[in-house]
Amino acid sequence: MPPDRLERFARHIVLPEVGGAGQAKLAYSHVVLVGLGGIGSPALQYLAGAGIGKLTLIDDDRVDASNLQRQTLFTEADIGHLKAERAEAWLEAFDPTIAVQAVVIRVEAANAVALIAGADLVLDGCDNFATRLAVSDACVAAGIPLLSAAVGRFQGQVGAFAGHLPDEACYRCFVGDAFDAEDCDTCAEDGMLGAMAGWTGTFAALQAIRALLAPVGAMGDPQWSKLHVLDGLTPGLRTMRIARDPECRGCGAISPAG
Repeated sequence: MPPDRLERFARHIVLPEVGGAGQAKLAYSHVVLVGLGGIGSPALQYLAGAGIGKLTLIDDDRVDASNLQRQTLFTEADIGHLKAERAEAWLEAFDPTIAVQAVVIRVEAANAVALIAGADLVLDGCDNFATRLAVSDACVAAGIPLLSAAVGRFQGQVGAFAGHLPDEACYRCFVGDAFDAEDCDTCAEDGMLGAMAGWTGTFAALQAIRALLAPVGAMGDPQWSKLHVLDGLTPGLRTMRIARDPECRGCGAISPAG
């Protein structure tokens, strides 16, 4: 690692749970972010800060004035511009060493597998169930772990799913099939505390780093099949385990024995 990179990541490297081997692992990792909104914005900033070597940024939306209350990646100058392209520009200015690709497209069942190809991990922070389920099914098919994060009002959820592994659940095991239609509530209708999106996004980035470092680091297990619920009003955090559904359309065809 060049001297300038050693200095940049010195606070990581001195952590026994990360160390030089862990930082090198992050530098060779490829993460796909689906959605660059309230969750994707802070998640991207901290994944980039952690030195993830390659980031693919997927979003087909444009920056709106109402986004600025929680999507900290953007400024007023970005209003009307494509989120993926503005996020790519931010990342290139922040750390030009990181390989980045902006993809302006809506993720669907027909294109999801191709869009996540080659990733070590997918972090999904999109705003509808149809896309979330398409991403989950694609991750299972491709053998790629998934961090799925959602937020609304004063509550966030971050789950780690690896439905391609024996006895582990996928995101579809958690929500079922009823949400394949694009009919979920929106923050425009229900409201959202901006800082709650930030907490959820940064927690998702933490869990992504934990999962990536699992083979070489000491941050603990990657917590597959565990859903963390963040409560901004109490405040507090509780964790539940999601059971694998043997009848799941997404991962049920995979043998429990591998």
